[in-house]
Amino acid sequence: MKLEPDQPGVDDPGSGRRVGIDVGTVRIGVAVSDRDAKLATPVETVSRATGFKDRDGEDIERLLELISQYDAVEVVVGLPRDLKGNGSKSVKHAKEIAFRIRRRMPEMPVKMADERLTTVAATQSLRASGVSEKAGRAVIDQAAAVEILQSWLDGRHHYLKENA
Repeated sequence: MKLEPDQPGVDDPGSGRRVGIDVGTVRIGVAVSDRDAKLATPVETVSRATGFKDRDGEDIERLLELISQYDAVEVVVGLPRDLKGNGSKSVKHAKEIAFRIRRRMPEMPVKMADERLTTVAATQSLRASGVSEKAGRAVIDQAAAVEILQSWLDGRHHYLKENA
């Protein structure tokens, strides 16, 4: 089943911060951009608490708090796909988190971004900066969220420049 992510820059909400989210089965990595939407930085790792049939748990509440705290104009959730563009098993988790944010914050644009190879890139970045594999586990989700969001910001910048 081919899954198409949203296109950065299309229906752009304008200037302001974006929140990037890397959804895992155990943890959720969160990153935020600067107000100019140029640079993504890590924020925190949130433990997953909400299952598919559960009411919104502490994880959803924390994500909503962060989105509000950073006064975000857009939320970017990583869409896990394989190299051929097919959905992985984690797609359901990502779509569920996006759905819950949309339901609770209907005015907030929530976009699904291609996250292929972001965990690989995040792992390589951490290793290159001297972070051990063990220490890296605590921040790998944040690093993946940074990769997802930075890729979105770069794609947005390119799209807006080409369509100006």
